[in-house]
Amino acid sequence: MILSFFSKKANTAHVYAIYSAIVAQSRQEKFYADWQVPDTVNGRFDMISLHLCLLFRRLKTGQESTRVFSQSVFDLFFNDMDQSLREMGAGDMAVPKRIQKMGELLYGMLDKLTSALDAQDEEALRLVLSRNVYDGEEPHSLPNLVQYVRSLEADLNAVEIDDILTGRLQLKAAA
Repeated sequence: MILSFFSKKANTAHVYAIYSAIVAQSRQEKFYADWQVPDTVNGRFDMISLHLCLLFRRLKTGQESTRVFSQSVFDLFFNDMDQSLREMGAGDMAVPKRIQKMGELLYGMLDKLTSALDAQDEEALRLVLSRNVYDGEEPHSLPNLVQYVRSLEADLNAVEIDDILTGRLQLKAAA
């Protein structure tokens, strides 16, 4: 208890603002209606995870305040997932296992996405999105999502870190 008093925390309102922007961005109808992302619990989790991965890539710096903020967004995401699972009727015994699996999926996506984007490997990016968003399928709209990810990464890289840390993030709609 006393240790939590001394731990550094990000501004809660700013964390909520950024997380809300990420969730809103991931819920665009275009993804599900036009780009064939499965409009399921898993499909929506995958899209939030994808957007968070891109945000975490942007926040990946050596700054302590950025690491604290990134961890706070991460924690909020998993608190939200925990609450959602419970609202959907998952029992107390099942929730931790499902959250652990979600964490593994997020970390796996982040690792593969980072490798593909750092290498500027278009085929690797296609495979990451196919595997993590489309359950291994390659719908005709996959190139749209690939281009969107590249565009969103560029947009996020243009945003000042201080803007993100103070809860200011405006993202363009998927085209």
